[in-house]
Amino acid sequence: MEAQAHQIAERLRSADRVGVYCHIDADGITGGAIASEALSRADIAHEIAFLKKLDEASIQVIRRESPPVAWFVDFGAGQLHHMEGLDAVITDHHVPTLRDIPMERRRDLVRFAEDEDRVLMLNPHMEGEGSDVVSGAGLAYAVAKALDAGNTDLAAVAIVGAVADVQDQEFRRVRGYNRTILQDGIDAGVLQAHTDLRLFGRETRPIHKMLEYSNDPWIPKLSGNGEACIAFLLEVGIDLKVEDTWRTWSELDSGEKRRIVSELVTHMLSRGCGWRETLRLVGEVYTLVREPIGSPTRDAKEFGTLINACGRYEAAEVGYRVCRGDRGEALENALRLLAGHREHLVSSLDWIEQVGLSRLDAIQYFHAEDKIRDTVVGIAAGIELQSSGNRQIPILAFAYAADGVKVSARASRELVARGLDLAAIMREASKRFGGEGGGHHGAAGATIPRGTEVEFAKAVDGLVKAQLSGSGTAS
Repeated sequence: MEAQAHQIAERLRSADRVGVYCHIDADGITGGAIASEALSRADIAHEIAFLKKLDEASIQVIRRESPPVAWFVDFGAGQLHHMEGLDAVITDHHVPTLRDIPMERRRDLVRFAEDEDRVLMLNPHMEGEGSDVVSGAGLAYAVAKALDAGNTDLAAVAIVGAVADVQDQEFRRVRGYNRTILQDGIDAGVLQAHTDLRLFGRETRPIHKMLEYSNDPWIPKLSGNGEACIAFLLEVGIDLKVEDTWRTWSELDSGEKRRIVSELVTHMLSRGCGWRETLRLVGEVYTLVREPIGSPTRDAKEFGTLINACGRYEAAEVGYRVCRGDRGEALENALRLLAGHREHLVSSLDWIEQVGLSRLDAIQYFHAEDKIRDTVVGIAAGIELQSSGNRQIPILAFAYAADGVKVSARASRELVARGLDLAAIMREASKRFGGEGGGHHGAAGATIPRGTEVEFAKAVDGLVKAQLSGSGTAS
């Protein structure tokens, strides 16, 4: 991967000006911050913009802006067929549109770059890897490191991007090139990694709230039940407050943490949870050691959620400034956006519970219309699948968007292990209705015209059945 990153770095150095274009999710925003910081340090003039999606229309706008080099962060691999003649570099971990890359060149980046209209792409799929070994932010970091070997302090933000993109979820730790990034960050004195409780909120949430809001794993009798969580912790012998202030996980001593984890393991096993699910309580966690204790920017998972909230509410620039080090106005604005995001998410989940899910043979789905923001409906679908939905089949979520209908698809790890590829399904199904789609095996999306939702759901249902039965679908 380093050799390809150096190819891109040389292209960037040769440019009078670079236009950086990033996706609005946390991975895209962190990746954009890394790209911008690296270009600034290298004295390369650039502008940065954040886009909800990259499609033919937005690429045409970029053509009119005429940047000498366009740098696409966390998207672009699925839009190669729109980039003819564009001088561009792509750092994207999503599945490429392989129909545009001849079979004999799919693992040869240099030949691909020479032959495909001046487009250089750094993508793990071109290396025979998958989407979860490095994030868009991690690929931007690889280029930043190629620009200057001293940029290893940017590894902290790259790990935030990886964790925000749940790349630590399946194996309870990051893997692949992410581990190189992690070690760089540790060596640079900006990161620490250790085994701990994986639940969200180690730095900022009261301990009982960590348990109450746990959905990976779902803890029987505790998840969703705040009073039961308080009773559980008191029975374990944990002091929940210091004077009038709720204690957080980061404030506990090692003995208290061990007691809680031990009792949680016993609690889950005694209520029928298997060892595989119970072990998901514990994993590798990542701390940005230069950030203040108790800050949402100290834990990588909390930092990622904070940045994600900015992008989901049309304020990617705010998240970008936080990633670039603004701990004043930008952080205050980001925290306000996060509070609003949580309120909207709670009301969204309440709405889903009231309305319920529709069911076809191989999928379950709901149509939020304008009740849930199109930038949030995928998050709501993922939580619904984990907590209340049937995890044996994928979930599909629709929401109205300015340019049609946003579709988000989510599937369990077990279904992905059986061969389900939602990215391929979203591409194939959306193409039938004049839309565009893509993403990851377990989390993908599409945009389709209004009025096609029912037929689209039926098409996805058929494609899911075909994939899981072994007859497959086009990629």
